[in-house]
Amino acid sequence: MSFSSLGLSKYLLQAVEESGYTTPTPIQVKAIPAILSGKDIMAAAQTGTGKTAAFTLPLLQGLVGGPQVQANHIRALILTPTRELAEQVARSVATYGKHLSLKSLVVYGGVKINPQMMKLRGGIDVLVATPGRLLDLFNKNAVKFSQVEFLVLDEADRMLDLGFRADIRKILALLPGKRQNLLFSATFSSEIRSLSRTVVNNPIQIEVSPPNSAAKLVKQWIYEVDKNRKTALLSHLIRNKNWEQVLVFVRTKIGADSLVRKLKGDGISAAAIHGDKSQSVRTRTLADFKAGITHVLVATDIAARGIDINQLPQVINFDLPKVPGDYIHRIGRTGRAGQQGEGISLVSADEVKLLSGIENLIRQLLVREVTSGFIPKHSVPLTRLTKMRPKKPKKKKNPRKQFADQKTDADPKSAGRRRGKQRRDSSTGPRKKRLSTKSNRPGKGKNTRKIKS
Repeated sequence: MSFSSLGLSKYLLQAVEESGYTTPTPIQVKAIPAILSGKDIMAAAQTGTGKTAAFTLPLLQGLVGGPQVQANHIRALILTPTRELAEQVARSVATYGKHLSLKSLVVYGGVKINPQMMKLRGGIDVLVATPGRLLDLFNKNAVKFSQVEFLVLDEADRMLDLGFRADIRKILALLPGKRQNLLFSATFSSEIRSLSRTVVNNPIQIEVSPPNSAAKLVKQWIYEVDKNRKTALLSHLIRNKNWEQVLVFVRTKIGADSLVRKLKGDGISAAAIHGDKSQSVRTRTLADFKAGITHVLVATDIAARGIDINQLPQVINFDLPKVPGDYIHRIGRTGRAGQQGEGISLVSADEVKLLSGIENLIRQLLVREVTSGFIPKHSVPLTRLTKMRPKKPKKKKNPRKQFADQKTDADPKSAGRRRGKQRRDSSTGPRKKRLSTKSNRPGKGKNTRKIKS
């Protein structure tokens, strides 16, 4: 199947061709026609599946020929959880929309707000934003929502993980009721389904891979190593295997900065990217990593959202994530655009529970290796996959009993009789129980033990 069979305009097809893409991915094949039909969609797609183009292309086509945007208004809103992902989506909008007369803008925190306010004055067709900065702009009367035709929630699961639920609700309350809604998430968790009830209306559900599945093109394994030797092993692997572009995940910002200092001390070009870095520093660091100036990029999970490198060969889990689902997001940074990738984890004995959680999520026991010179004193205990228990369906309430309870609650006499019975029960039952138990216990109610002489 080709892009021309999906119903896209010649201008969008030209932009796709100029970007070097010839065959649509499964998520694009399913999502683009559904969005062009005007339906709300709820799509589950992993990182690296082409989901950004899956909603960007039909959204741009839907905006062409529409009413002219008014001052400070927007026509399409794309919400993302992080600044890096916002930048990535904005680049896709600009790339695919370069032959269209549509204006786009990206806004996020960590930079001055005044330039963003100035650009919004003329009206914007497509606004890519993080929730916090969008609300800041609204509170300053810099953006208005009455012309919004499209709403996209990209990586909705991560937005909930980062605590944006309240901000999303505020934003939804500001938008017009008549609009097309597109919700994209890595999984359809219970939290996502709960959120979807407030966002989409009778959506078309799209899934292109089994839930909680890792990328098929990523080879995964672990190195067993003692915790205090992880840094030395990482340096050894980078030098001996000639890795020139490695994305390393750590759990904390302090851990990221500490690891970078140690790697630099070993003569390895490394840099850290996390939430405490300014946006200008994060942008420059990411650009140096993509250009090959920096060989090792150490990142936290939040900062790594939006890192989009088609030929990234290795992803290293220096620390296993506490949330098993983050493992899938991490290794999804490699094995993109049809390229092979490697997802490697350095695991110490105290992380066995985290390892077991990951393996049970992906339903796969990871291959274990040890490296000469780094054989651990404390080996990682063996793990196993637990059996999947089917969820029991909820029992339906008896409608007759439910009706009888409602009728009794509505009758004040019956309610009074019930409360009186409860008082009588509480005044007689427990008292008899206390008298009977007290008489049978020696030592004034204390727990005592008889010792035979």
